[in-house]
Amino acid sequence: MFDKVLIANRGEIALRIQRACKELGIATVAVHSTADADAMHVRLADESVCIGPPPASDSYLNIPSLLVACEITGADAIHPGYGFLSENAKFAEILEDYNITFIGPESRHIRVMGDKIAAKKTAKQLGIPVIPGSENAVDTVQEALSISKEIGFPVLIKAASGGGGRGMKVARNPEELSLALSTARAEAKSSFGDDNVYIEKFLTQPRHIEIQIFGDGRGNAIHLGERDCSLQRRHQKLLEEAPSPALNDEARAKIGITVAEAMRKLRYRGAGTVEFLYENSNFYFIEMNTRLQVEHPITEMITGVDLVIEQLRIAAGAELSLKQDELKFIGHAIECRINAEHSHTFAPSPGKITYWHPPGGLGVRVDSGAYQGYNIPPYYDSLIGKLIVHGQTRNECLMRLRRCLSEFVIDGINTTIPLFSELVKHPDIVNAMYDIHWMENYLKNQKQ
Repeated sequence: MFDKVLIANRGEIALRIQRACKELGIATVAVHSTADADAMHVRLADESVCIGPPPASDSYLNIPSLLVACEITGADAIHPGYGFLSENAKFAEILEDYNITFIGPESRHIRVMGDKIAAKKTAKQLGIPVIPGSENAVDTVQEALSISKEIGFPVLIKAASGGGGRGMKVARNPEELSLALSTARAEAKSSFGDDNVYIEKFLTQPRHIEIQIFGDGRGNAIHLGERDCSLQRRHQKLLEEAPSPALNDEARAKIGITVAEAMRKLRYRGAGTVEFLYENSNFYFIEMNTRLQVEHPITEMITGVDLVIEQLRIAAGAELSLKQDELKFIGHAIECRINAEHSHTFAPSPGKITYWHPPGGLGVRVDSGAYQGYNIPPYYDSLIGKLIVHGQTRNECLMRLRRCLSEFVIDGINTTIPLFSELVKHPDIVNAMYDIHWMENYLKNQKQ
């Protein structure tokens, strides 16, 4: 096992990783920008190193600074968390050159899955169902029109690199195709430095379902069930639940086995998430995230498996600690992403938290690095915490979540707690009758 792990991240995920390390007796190093000097993960780490000014490009994305921090602290491994450098294949390769363990997959797997076109081809070769669309990047309107007519409108034009909804445009007919193609390419170039785009069939009422997997790089792999992440705004997840209320036991077992077998063939190492759109009882691969997910706690709640500890074990060379038939799925879990944003306009709300009272009780977990008196900086993602609730049934889970949202008090800033308090009482959410477009329609109706 490692002697000392540097956590190349911030906020709640840095604190989450730090806790797992300490439970394994591993010393931790927190890195931080000048804006995060008072962050909780910095306060609780064994050592801390300032790696630059507030902009992420000068601190959390500054690879030379991270290498220097490893050198001066003697860290023998880096955990990247999610975001920032977590899916940067070049970063993983550089660490290998410096004999520092990257707690994540091999760089070749990060690279192939980071390119959406290559990922789709790989998934198809591994037996994972894919959505109809172009095999390669689309360069011209004529080519795009030919493919679109073949698979049928509406179609979705997507950036080959990156994600988060950037470089993604819908064309509902031939007349909209040219503008959608040029806009998607321009956004892709601006956001990711790569203007390659491809085309997929646009599904009208799909759910977003992802399968959590783990491999040890030796040909062993398991799945830890699915998460339903359909409640989204602008392709950003707001609420996730596990298991998905849209699947029956046969469907979840079939897709889980398919994905786990694919990861065995790939000899994948570490945590990963294979994401699908699900419509009319069919799964369609959209991408694979080669890292820990924001919503990993709900999988932990229904399986009892600490995913970060498993990441650390596997990165240190151990085999998987569990076999597929040893996994038990118990109850239901839901996560709400609490952001420092206005609950309906989603305008960012950085500033000082003047009062902080998180909920508690059986089956309740709050992952956050925030505290009373903490100043939320304006430079980073607005996520300040995650409320995770577990129950024996989905209804029990929803009732517990309602109670927890009413207890959760954060003063001094705007948060999305009021929005979630509305959502968990809405009949469509209670009855699980929602898809990836539901949230956008709900917000649109609220404005009218």
